[in-house]
Amino acid sequence: MNLTRKFKSVALAIAGVILIPSCATTGNANSKSQTHLDGAQYAVQSVQQGKASWYSVRTNSGTRTASGQRLSNHGATAAHKTLPMGTKVRVTNQSNGKSEVMTITDRGPFTKGRILDVTIGAAERLGFAHRGVATVKVEVLGKIKTDGD
Repeated sequence: MNLTRKFKSVALAIAGVILIPSCATTGNANSKSQTHLDGAQYAVQSVQQGKASWYSVRTNSGTRTASGQRLSNHGATAAHKTLPMGTKVRVTNQSNGKSEVMTITDRGPFTKGRILDVTIGAAERLGFAHRGVATVKVEVLGKIKTDGD
């Protein structure tokens, strides 16, 4: 009886040694959630889904954003209600899969039910400028610290 118990323990230990390495992730397993921008590496910190709309110099009543930067209709910038200015986000149009990395430079949107306003140029690149509103996934990107940082 004692021998059988030891045999089971040894068998479980061997099975564990065989299975554990096959469950481990490799360095490339998470590469889809990492982005390289301007020589720095970013990882997805959080994800939001909701409706996005576009805005422009004309609809913004001028060329200044809440961050003080000049608004460009074709820039890769966006407005969010709470994300810190300068935050990088990857915005993906859920209907066609097109995505673009943008920087938060403004506050908004101020329409109920929307989570993001992008420039009209970004909306054109994402394929929803003509419709005005699209369901998007917003991935908040955080800079990964490296030894050189």
